[in-house]
Amino acid sequence: MKIAYSPCPNDTFVFHAWAHGLIPGAPELDVKYADIDITNSLAANPGGPEVLKISYAALPWVLQEYALLPCGGALGRGCGPLVLTNNVAAANNPAALSGKKVAVPSERSTAYLLFRLWAVQNVPGGVGEIVVMPFHEIMPAVRDGKIDAGLVIHEARFTYQTFGLTMLADMGSWWEADTGLPIPLGAIIAKRSLDLEAIAQWIRASVEYAWAHPEVSREYVMCHAQEMSPDVADQHIGLYVNEFTADLGEKGYEAVTALLTRAAKEGLVPEFDLALLKMPE
Repeated sequence: MKIAYSPCPNDTFVFHAWAHGLIPGAPELDVKYADIDITNSLAANPGGPEVLKISYAALPWVLQEYALLPCGGALGRGCGPLVLTNNVAAANNPAALSGKKVAVPSERSTAYLLFRLWAVQNVPGGVGEIVVMPFHEIMPAVRDGKIDAGLVIHEARFTYQTFGLTMLADMGSWWEADTGLPIPLGAIIAKRSLDLEAIAQWIRASVEYAWAHPEVSREYVMCHAQEMSPDVADQHIGLYVNEFTADLGEKGYEAVTALLTRAAKEGLVPEFDLALLKMPE
């Protein structure tokens, strides 16, 4: 079975057991490791992998062909994207972004969708130019003054201060304060023509195996962790692999619905059938 997910610790931790043949009855995986911007594009193209990790923001474009699985993804609290700058005076000052050049990790990332919803409320006149960059290139570009601010994800929330950067705003804190809901970040989807219940069971079994035997996946996680320290990798996993990874549950689906219906109302994503968010019985 072809699958695409990122080399980030949360994804490699979650899928380690399945990718290494440790889940009884699960088919062998042909894994493609790719940045979220690439996996979002793969999902939109005919002939894409059977299973993918994509941004929740990209869901409305692919729901006809792919179903959202209730496990394996990234959704939680205190784990939202950050807006960073090298201008200390801009800390906690959204108005400082007016007309500025901002880098984002993907035009269809959840991070960018949250940023656009936040900017409507908080940035007078809106930002200026938006530049798409691989997420690991954003902080160096902000540090070096190539861009005015950057929207970062993943482990950047633990490491941005080592680049001499300042947090201008936390998209997750804004979302949680505004809605009271957890933050939907990355979704696991599978083609609707497949046995979705079986795939969800294999993913859930892989998550449970990872939690029960965290040391077994360590080598796999670290070899894909892009020179990340073990401590940062552990923080990353602890933040993004949580109760919602095992099962979205009512709160998880409520959060996804709130994000995408609000975005559709603002014209930021296509209109879609809400019934398609739930996996077919």
